[in-house]
Amino acid sequence: MAKLSLRNISKRFGDTQVIHDFSAEVDHGEFLVLLGASGSGKSTLLRIIAGLTDPSAGDIIFDNLRVNRQSPRERDIAFVFQSYALYPHLTVRENIAFPLALDRFKGWHHIPGISAVARRVFGSSKEIAKQVASVSSMLGLDEYAHRKPGGLSGGQRQRVALARALIRDPSMFLLDEPLSNLDAKLRAELRGEIVRLHRLTGKTFVYVTHDQVEAMTMATQIVVLHNGVVQQHATPQEIYARPANTYVARFIGSPPMNLMTSAVDDGQPALGGLRLPAPAGIRLRTGTVTLGLRPEHLTVSADVGGPGLAGTVRRIEDLGADTLIGVQPDPASGLKMWELNQDDLLWIRQTGQTRLMAGDPCTVTPEARMASYFDGDTGLNLAPAETSAALLPG
Repeated sequence: MAKLSLRNISKRFGDTQVIHDFSAEVDHGEFLVLLGASGSGKSTLLRIIAGLTDPSAGDIIFDNLRVNRQSPRERDIAFVFQSYALYPHLTVRENIAFPLALDRFKGWHHIPGISAVARRVFGSSKEIAKQVASVSSMLGLDEYAHRKPGGLSGGQRQRVALARALIRDPSMFLLDEPLSNLDAKLRAELRGEIVRLHRLTGKTFVYVTHDQVEAMTMATQIVVLHNGVVQQHATPQEIYARPANTYVARFIGSPPMNLMTSAVDDGQPALGGLRLPAPAGIRLRTGTVTLGLRPEHLTVSADVGGPGLAGTVRRIEDLGADTLIGVQPDPASGLKMWELNQDDLLWIRQTGQTRLMAGDPCTVTPEARMASYFDGDTGLNLAPAETSAALLPG
């Protein structure tokens, strides 16, 4: 296992800075996910960790050893690519065995003609065959051992790529969007396989994705990146329950957090014309603040005129186990939706199905204690760390 420390990493390509002063500590056995939209710098950061790209500044530390000048081979890492990167002329068994066979190569073994013979000789050794059989069985590849990659499905190819990484028994696994080429069903299956491998090996995993579902279901720690800048580094539960800023609030969650401009009078916020109790642990100044509520922290009913926020149902999305309800607040309420909430709807997640229909008047009630409050200018969460921690599930 390896402990990874990244200290003040930055990267420039010409005049363009793609990573800004990134620092993180990743303990032995963590599953760290680098999460962000395209162009956020997450894959560049992974390549820097691997030694495939040099940082413009900063240090990469593996177990208290600075490895900036070490090659990828010397860093003892395994890299799983988005494109599988399998050798099309080799069988599944030969692809898996290739790293072990290559480890036995001497300089003269790379001479054309000799290299093919050496690879077959090394690959057929009893020791390597035993290791290949063990890894193949672990990933359910036994029946495909003599096939070539062209005869495999996308999910099977990715399993071969994982097996090839696993057989080297590296100190750290780096995975660059390995599931993005697969359909939804295969992605769900492979997510489970990768999590199982992480638990089985106990090794450090660093995983790049733009998919928040992958991040939330696989990670022990998530780093959210935006334009090369770290927005938040925390557990999935912390990031979901208490996003560090409005960017994270809108990036995590489907639908994302509802963000609204809330008036504050004597420390007490308001949701439209509805007065909310003063939040515990936060002192709100008189003026305005950005209030955030997850869809499951709002309830909606047909009880018009009751306490709550009046509105009209505009969209119903029945997902089977639960239902998403989009409500347009009554203009008379004075509620101002945040500028990035482009559909101007409050989204509510309700367990099961609803009797409400598009066009029905309704009343929305917030679960006030679960609200997040963000500075209207900086977008930063105003809650102190201890208050946020107290509101996490469990």
